[in-house]
Amino acid sequence: MSTIKDLREKQGLSQQQLADRVGTSQPQIKRLETGERKLTKEWAERLAPHLQTTALALMFELPSGGTDTSPGVGSQNSDLPNAEIRGKVEGKGRKIPVYGQAVGGIDGEFLMNGSVLYEVMAPPVISHIRGAYAVQVSGDSMYPRYEDGEICFVDPMRRVRKGDYVIAQVHLEEHGPLLAYVKKFLRHNAEELVLEQFNPHKELKFPAGAVHSVHFIALAGVA
Repeated sequence: MSTIKDLREKQGLSQQQLADRVGTSQPQIKRLETGERKLTKEWAERLAPHLQTTALALMFELPSGGTDTSPGVGSQNSDLPNAEIRGKVEGKGRKIPVYGQAVGGIDGEFLMNGSVLYEVMAPPVISHIRGAYAVQVSGDSMYPRYEDGEICFVDPMRRVRKGDYVIAQVHLEEHGPLLAYVKKFLRHNAEELVLEQFNPHKELKFPAGAVHSVHFIALAGVA
C-alpha cells in the first residue's frame, strides 16, 4: 500500500528532508504519517511529486502507479471514486523566509527582528503574494490549533476579520524590540488590539499605538 512513510523511506528521505521539499515542518510530516492530521487532497497533491507517486494513490492507498488492478475495480461495486485527481500544473517555485526563535515567551511571543531561521517553498495559495512570509510557532499557547514548531504561512495583503488567525507585531515598549504573537483575532480599533489565546485561555490586549502590523495566516504546516 502507498503510505507516506513507506514511500518516503523508499526515496531515502528523512522526515525533515521531505518537509523541506514540500515547504512544511518535520512535525507536520510526522502527523501526516501517523494519521494525527488528515491527508487532504491538497496535501496529497503537494506530497506526491516528491514521493514518486500520484495524489490518488496516496489518498486511497493504491499501488504507486495510482491504478488498482485488483478484481472488481471499475465495476458498480467499486469503492473508488468516479473522479480523477489530476496532476497539478506546477510553476516556478518561490522561497519565502521563515521567522521565529527556538523558545518563545510566556504567551508564545518571539522577537521579530528580521532574523531569518531558514527558507521554505511558498505554498500555491500565497506564492503570488508580494511580501508573503512564514513564522515558526514557539510553545503551545495556541494548542491544539497550532503546535510548537509548526509553520504558519502569512498573507500580509489580505484584510483581517474577526475569527481569523493572525500574526500580530507589537512594540510593548516605546523603543523596545518588536514582538510577534500568533493568535486569534478578535478586534482592532482606535483604542486597542484584542487577541485570543487558547492555552491558557485568555485575551491579550495591546494599545492601538503599540501595534505595528496584524497579518492574516493563510494556512499552517503547508506549505
